[in-house]
Amino acid sequence: MVTIRPETLDDTPAVAALHVRAWQSGYAGIIPAEVLAALDPEQRAAQRRTSYGKDVFQTLVTLDGPTVVGFATIGPYRDQQDRTALDPTVGEVLAIYVEPARVGTGVGRALMTRALAELTGAGYQEVRLWVLDANARSRRFYAKAGFAADGERATYTVTLPSSGDPVLLPELRYARRLPAST
Repeated sequence: MVTIRPETLDDTPAVAALHVRAWQSGYAGIIPAEVLAALDPEQRAAQRRTSYGKDVFQTLVTLDGPTVVGFATIGPYRDQQDRTALDPTVGEVLAIYVEPARVGTGVGRALMTRALAELTGAGYQEVRLWVLDANARSRRFYAKAGFAADGERATYTVTLPSSGDPVLLPELRYARRLPAST
């Protein structure tokens, strides 16, 4: 049975490792292979520990028994994706990832439902997220969750480890209304 709860500091290594696996699986063929191969779960865990509890964003984890099988990070919308320029009137799903073997099993849907409920409970009436234009699977997932592209575009940049050259990846912003908080 899966449960969803706020992330604790003890979850950090599992969330970081899942994050790397989800990127390597979900972004294969979208993000250059050498970028994905260079992802380091220990480095991700260290970054998560450093920032844990120091900002306004909340991470929810999905557990199957004691095992983390998904996570979502939510909070106020980042203007220009800048964590220091927050719009307190609009919510954002900053990240949502599921264990690759669990994609399509309902874990992501349950996690998104909970994330949207949390944002609604916080009083947001609109929620936005960014998705890579080439990520058709995620775009279908977001559409099923009631999101639609709103016309805003951005560029996500990754750096090739071998050369330091940037790779520019087009992103689309998706949005949806939320029900009034009760």
